[in-house]
Amino acid sequence: MERDLPGLVHAAIEASFHAGREIMAVYSTAFTSEQKEDHSPLTEADRRAHAAIAERLQATGMPVLSEEGRTILPDERQQWARYWLVDPLDGTKEFIKRNGEFTVNIALMERDHLPGGPLGNARPVAAALYVPVMDRLYFAWEGGGAWRQEHAATQVTDTAYERAALSIRLPQPEEHPAFTIVASRSHPSPETEAFIQRMELQHGTVRLTSMGSALKICLVAEGAADVYPRYAPTMEWDTAAGHAIVQEAGKQLIDLTTGAPMRYNKKELVNNWFIVQ
Repeated sequence: MERDLPGLVHAAIEASFHAGREIMAVYSTAFTSEQKEDHSPLTEADRRAHAAIAERLQATGMPVLSEEGRTILPDERQQWARYWLVDPLDGTKEFIKRNGEFTVNIALMERDHLPGGPLGNARPVAAALYVPVMDRLYFAWEGGGAWRQEHAATQVTDTAYERAALSIRLPQPEEHPAFTIVASRSHPSPETEAFIQRMELQHGTVRLTSMGSALKICLVAEGAADVYPRYAPTMEWDTAAGHAIVQEAGKQLIDLTTGAPMRYNKKELVNNWFIVQ
């Protein structure tokens, strides 16, 4: 199978821009939300973003596993050698609050050739993560580095290489006045509080930054935060794109149950607790 990662990440970037336009079209209206079976919110923007991404990734010939797509049984999806893992609108709660902290997450996944089973059989190898309100793009591919681009959708390019040439490579050197922890704005937990207390004992002064969606992972990839602990539930599509970006920035997303990098395409698509550092 041809492995044109730059070409595929370019396709993901274009799909993320189309999804972003659909999201912003809803964001500017008096939209309503409903609850899904798991009690998480759903809006018209989630549906429109999913449709835009699925349509544009169809040309790649690879299956799409999306939060808003059809349920695909493990026996079927665990046979895939390569697939797209998508969260069309990560941070729907932030979208509803209109604070701008939501993203479009598109990750290219490959079988990892480790023993399979309940822990999964795939890893992220490329990603586009787009922030529609900021028109900011994060993207990465294996061996190609991790990048951040401002005014991204307004800059037309034909290849991922061209876009990288117009972008900032991550991480960026940044002097922190204190050890910086980024945490969830919508999902605090006692375990996170305990982690913060441990870091205060180790580092003295600790600075805490709250943020919604996969932007938390990107802050670590950038170097703007030292660590992101997640002691609360997430799904695979919440983390995969950020995981690809943070890896290429020289950082890690570690499954706290196994002590190893997070694996994907598990029988159940719920992640274990993890830490990004």
